[in-house]
Amino acid sequence: MTPTQRKKIVVAHSTREGAPQHEVETNRALARWLAQILGLKFGGSYDPQLHADRELYLLPTQTLVGAAQALKLKVNGSQDLWGGYVDHDFICTKAITHGLLSPEATAPEGWSSLFGERVRNVVLDGLSVFALQDALPAATRLLYSGPIRLKPVNACAGRGQEVIHSLDEFEALLARPEAAKLFTEGVVLEQDLHGVITHSVGQSFIGDYVFSYCGEQYLTQDGQGEEVYGGSNLLVVPGYYGDLLKLELPDDVRQAIEQAQVFDTAADEAYPGFYASRRNYDIAQGLDSEGQRRSGVLEQSWRMGGASSAEVAALQSFVNNPGLRAIHVSSVETYVDQLLPADAIEVYRGPAENSDFLLKYVTVKSYDG
Repeated sequence: MTPTQRKKIVVAHSTREGAPQHEVETNRALARWLAQILGLKFGGSYDPQLHADRELYLLPTQTLVGAAQALKLKVNGSQDLWGGYVDHDFICTKAITHGLLSPEATAPEGWSSLFGERVRNVVLDGLSVFALQDALPAATRLLYSGPIRLKPVNACAGRGQEVIHSLDEFEALLARPEAAKLFTEGVVLEQDLHGVITHSVGQSFIGDYVFSYCGEQYLTQDGQGEEVYGGSNLLVVPGYYGDLLKLELPDDVRQAIEQAQVFDTAADEAYPGFYASRRNYDIAQGLDSEGQRRSGVLEQSWRMGGASSAEVAALQSFVNNPGLRAIHVSSVETYVDQLLPADAIEVYRGPAENSDFLLKYVTVKSYDG
């Protein structure tokens, strides 16, 4: 860490107005933990008056969008935050994963067709739609080869998704009062898989530290009975993807890592204003409607995410034990009120956005016993 970085204070920043308590408190807990690891002061939650003249290391809950926001927060590059920056808001959503129906289809300002070309072989079959008039032709093309999954581009944790099996179902969806708004904001239509395993692959650059990881995420039920993100089990190494690939890994995991690398490189190439110090990718592997195995990147997360607590726990392990080759870490989110498991580190306990209760915690296990 440079002398300038040592003067910084670590600040949590919940960027969503009216963000739920669990998001705000998790953000503060991770910022406090990271400050302790880096030997920096924790400055609490970002306050434009309190922090006006301070050098900051920011932990935003969302990817920063636009030069004005970054300038206001004094973020000039990836060294100033654990998260990411994009020039336009659609770039940090699921929308960039797929191309458009045609060159004439509606697209947001700043859209890059180059990205879709670069990632075509590492994503599932799908299209991104930004206008109601493009929706039915896009669905018609994709439904020809099987059921599709509709995913609002701004939704997270698997919420708001629907599986469509026929054009009749899709036309009924288009007749809903909210359909025009839904598609104008952006929707991904993507082939639906069954028997899915979702891999998490990523890298983080924090101060002088670099670590890379792979793992799987799993679902749980929230207080309303909806299936949502329930946690991630990660294998983390100090260093880069090359260091991760030196370990003995199954072929499906290696494929997920390689696909994430292509996606990551394409983002740098197609959107040159983009930068990020946290680069997380979800890769789905499962069977299509014909029983063929498929693997593809679903989306990116250039911000604090469900696995962030596990990443911070891994960093703590590497700082405490510089000779570690690798470490197993797990983040857990459960909507059942329970005692903390032995040796677990509590991150949050309290109400959730859609449930009365949510517990988040982390566990750490050695790589080789």
